[in-house]
Amino acid sequence: MARVEEEYPALWWEPAGGGRVQCLLCPHQCIIQDGERGFCTGRMNYGSHMKLDRWQYISGLCMDPIEKKPLYHFYPGSQALSFGTAGCNLDCAFCQNHGLSRTMTTDRLTDTATPEEIAETAQSYNVRSVAFTYNEPVIFAEYAIAVANACRKAGIQSVAVTAGFINPQPARTFFSVMDAANVDLKGFTESFYRDNCGGHLMPVLETLLIIHRETTCHLEITNLLIPGLNDSAAEIKAMCDWIARELGQDIPLHFSAFHPAWRLNKVPQTPPATLTNARRIAKDAGLRYVYTGNIRDREGSTTWCPGCGRDLVERDWFTVRHNDLEATQGRCPQCGTTIPGHFA
Repeated sequence: MARVEEEYPALWWEPAGGGRVQCLLCPHQCIIQDGERGFCTGRMNYGSHMKLDRWQYISGLCMDPIEKKPLYHFYPGSQALSFGTAGCNLDCAFCQNHGLSRTMTTDRLTDTATPEEIAETAQSYNVRSVAFTYNEPVIFAEYAIAVANACRKAGIQSVAVTAGFINPQPARTFFSVMDAANVDLKGFTESFYRDNCGGHLMPVLETLLIIHRETTCHLEITNLLIPGLNDSAAEIKAMCDWIARELGQDIPLHFSAFHPAWRLNKVPQTPPATLTNARRIAKDAGLRYVYTGNIRDREGSTTWCPGCGRDLVERDWFTVRHNDLEATQGRCPQCGTTIPGHFA
């Protein structure tokens, strides 16, 4: 493999004087000294030029059900070839993958793969999509874009599992080549993002608007409910009202149960009743497709027709029990209502 510092310049940066560079990829806009890394740990100043430090290095390469992303309206029951790199531009106190997200080295990256090799591997396993996951894909946006382009040529779709903490210009470029994205909307207050994630709320909301209004990327949203931190009825209602108003009633929303992790290992797990109540609030706000995750809940994991109430896609954890939408090109076989998403 060619040397990173010679071959893989990063996009979205500018000189900052004195040999420093300023990264323009995400709202942190790190000013990086020569030889140092940005906050995300994956973008580095090499000789007054910003380079991708982990181009073609990957962590994990495995088959996942698309429901695990979670994406429920994007080819239910299909498989995604999933991988990540290392690093993240947020520092969430509840991160499940902190061993990857906060690493400063490539020690956790076990293999290398060109974009073409990943596309060929996906073809060989006959999967529907490739998923950028396990760590934040926007920090290796140039590599993810190259992989997505190679996959598109091979007839493979691309999925981003992301926190959406990215500046508008690179967001437009990144999501324009993605076929689907699940954006982790971690809370709905600035204080939650600041105190628990090391980030800000408004850039994530702007990313959601860009994906929905300016791209063809299929969008779903996940909200992890953490007891005492972001699970109040008022916050959930405010979030659902915003989604319904700004993104529309057809955006699939997943409420996910928290399990103790990382720096929040003493916070109790989310009671199932909290997720059930959140789903009710979302439905009352007009959202048509609301799901619960990380718990076993047939009601909350099934896709129901908003027209006649028929159960269209029944799931048991990540397993699809039946899918009535595949043969009907996404239309309810009982009343003809079109369900938004990709089902054929």
